[in-house]
Amino acid sequence: MLGELTCELRGKRTARRVLSTDGGGFKVEVSFEDSGKLLGVEANDIGTYSSVSRPDGSLYGEGQGVLLMPDGGMATWKGQGVGKFLAGGAVSYRGALYYSTATPKLARLNSLAGVFEFEVDANGSTHSKIWEWK
Repeated sequence: MLGELTCELRGKRTARRVLSTDGGGFKVEVSFEDSGKLLGVEANDIGTYSSVSRPDGSLYGEGQGVLLMPDGGMATWKGQGVGKFLAGGAVSYRGALYYSTATPKLARLNSLAGVFEFEVDANGSTHSKIWEWK
């Protein structure tokens, strides 16, 4: 069951590079930076994920990143998801992620599984929403 919306971020894709085109598919690495709120706290996020194409045209991706708070607090995350291409080169992913932090006000993240929606539009703008998975 989905719980509360714990995080919402908006930003921009900052880099893309092709890692492989072997075997009829491809593997691409994407980096992005975004900002918003995590558990009600302002946060800046820097993340990178790699995606591989699958025979049916869908995508499988794995990523990691770091969330930085203005007061020096931070949390890291790792996630996995599945995605698809949309019109104009936009991409849409759904998946799960897990956090790690030593920042006391974010300690709840250490036992939280997050379920996410991550969208990148045709211009490279990103929007992510993460809910607690209860």
